[in-house]
Amino acid sequence: MSTITGPLAAIERLQAAINAHDVDALVDCFDPELRSTQPTRPDRGYHGRDHLRAYWAAVFEGVKDFRGKLLRSSAAGNTVWAEWCWKGTREDGTTFVRAGVSIYGIAEGRIRWLRVYMEPVQGDPATIAEWAMQELWQDDAA
Repeated sequence: MSTITGPLAAIERLQAAINAHDVDALVDCFDPELRSTQPTRPDRGYHGRDHLRAYWAAVFEGVKDFRGKLLRSSAAGNTVWAEWCWKGTREDGTTFVRAGVSIYGIAEGRIRWLRVYMEPVQGDPATIAEWAMQELWQDDAA
């Protein structure tokens, strides 16, 4: 059982739901009035949990070995900054790797808003896989 409390606990629950491929638990991490923005891709913003549920259900269906690692996180008040590495293999055998930062606003134990800065990792697939494995399995104390 985790000893993390406060806003960081919501992000730890999110990571656990992602890695369990539990869409219901993942959606429960978010407030029903969720507002999501992607400042580098403004057309991808949304309100509510329906889009979130559909996105993650598709990821889990299409990337059976999907894994998310929370590399670093920090809280200031009810705002959490989290650095992520996501990796898996699509059904067609291509690598799915994303890395970046998400900023979360936490209210009453749930994520009320988020700003997403996750992007595909570019480059040689062998190098990408090596980098992702290093990030996913690095010593958490680093």
